[in-house]
Amino acid sequence: MNAIETPTGDELLRVLAALGNPHRMRIVAALAGGRNYVSRLAREIGMSRPLLHMHLQRLEAAGLVVGSLELSDSGKAMKFFEVSPFAYALTPQVVAEAARTLSEPEARGGAPVQGREQGQGREQDQDEKERAT
Repeated sequence: MNAIETPTGDELLRVLAALGNPHRMRIVAALAGGRNYVSRLAREIGMSRPLLHMHLQRLEAAGLVVGSLELSDSGKAMKFFEVSPFAYALTPQVVAEAARTLSEPEARGGAPVQGREQGQGREQDQDEKERAT
């Protein structure tokens, strides 16, 4: 998404879920200053590389960052990430339009909502576990 467009409901959920974690917000902020490779980014943010990789995967799945594998002069493979250009306008109208296009939880890879308030699910549980670490 290069310009401000109305995202689908599933796209909007992915973006909001990705940015709804303080670690991922810090990663986007760090990458807003320019592309970086995983090891250096992990040191700058103060995060382990495995945890950083997990967060980068979520950001990449939401289309907020892009990763590319490059070889250093010494022949070592290095994974670089950079922010993808994005702009979202969150208004009640945008949310209402996106809500009309939501797929069923099963189609988004989630379990059906049973015995929980609607809107809470496995992804929220994962975010809560991440915050505890």
